[in-house]
Amino acid sequence: MATPSSHELISSHGCFGGEQRFYRHASREIDLPMKFSVYLPPQASTAPVPALVFLAGLTCTEETFMVKAGAQRFAARHGIALIAPDTSPRGTDVPGQDADWDFGTGAGFYLDATEAPWAERWRMESYLMAELLPLLAETLPLQPGKLGVFGHSMGGHGALTLALRHPGVFRSVSAFAPICAPSQCPWGQKAFGGYLGQDRARWLEHDASALMRSQATAPYPAGILIDQGLDDKFLADQLFPAAFEEACQHVAQPLTLRRQPGYDHGYYFIQSFVEDHLAHHAAALLD
Repeated sequence: MATPSSHELISSHGCFGGEQRFYRHASREIDLPMKFSVYLPPQASTAPVPALVFLAGLTCTEETFMVKAGAQRFAARHGIALIAPDTSPRGTDVPGQDADWDFGTGAGFYLDATEAPWAERWRMESYLMAELLPLLAETLPLQPGKLGVFGHSMGGHGALTLALRHPGVFRSVSAFAPICAPSQCPWGQKAFGGYLGQDRARWLEHDASALMRSQATAPYPAGILIDQGLDDKFLADQLFPAAFEEACQHVAQPLTLRRQPGYDHGYYFIQSFVEDHLAHHAAALLD
C-alpha cells in the first residue's frame, strides 16, 4: 500500500486484515500541522478502493471515530477505505482557543471563516476539499470518483453542507444526529456570527436545510440516510432534523430519517447504526 510521501506516518496498526494509519502533515490551507487518520481495508493491498470520509463533532479529533465507532469491521467487509480528518485547527495563536473549545471559539464547523481573528486559519472547507482529499487521491490506492461522506453532530452538518456545496464530488451522504439548520440554533448562530459575521445570507450558504431547499432537483436521487436518537439532549434546541426533512420534501429529495428511541448523542448510538451507514454508502460506491 502506498504511503503519502509528504505526510509523517505517526503509527500503523493491523485491523481486520487491513491497516489503521494515523498521519500528521503541514497544511498549506491552515498554515499549521494537521492530523488525519485512514483505514485501508485488505482489498487496498491489491487494487484501488472506494473511500468514505467521516467528519466528527465538537471535542473530537482524527482518532475519535476510528477508535470508538467500530466501523473498520464493516469497511473491511465492503472493501471501502475510511478517512477521518481532525475537526479543527490546533495550536493557533488565537487567545483562549485551545482552552475554551466551544462553538465560535475553536470548533471548525467545516467552513472557511471570513472574519478576524478566524479567517487566517479557520479554513476547514478549503483544507478538506482543495488540499487533503486531492492529496490522498493522488497518494493512496483510492478509486477516482468513488467517494462518500458522512459525519456526526457538527460533522453531520459538515457532511450535508459539503455534499450540497460541492456537487459531483461525493456519490453518497449520510449523517448521525446532524446540526441540520445551524442558522436557527444557538450553536450555529454563535459559530456563524463569529466566523462569517452578521450577514445572515452568508449563514444560509452553510445551512443544510437552506441549501437543500434551494436545489432545483434532488441532488442525491438514491437517497440520504440520517439517524437521530430520540433521547438526544440536543435534539429539541440544536439539531432540527425536521427542518431538513421538510427541505428534502420541498425538492423531492429521497430521505430516510430514522428517529431512534432510547439513543442519545454519543458513540454508543453511532456504534449501533454504523453498519447500516456503511451499507448505505457501499450501495452507491460499489455499483
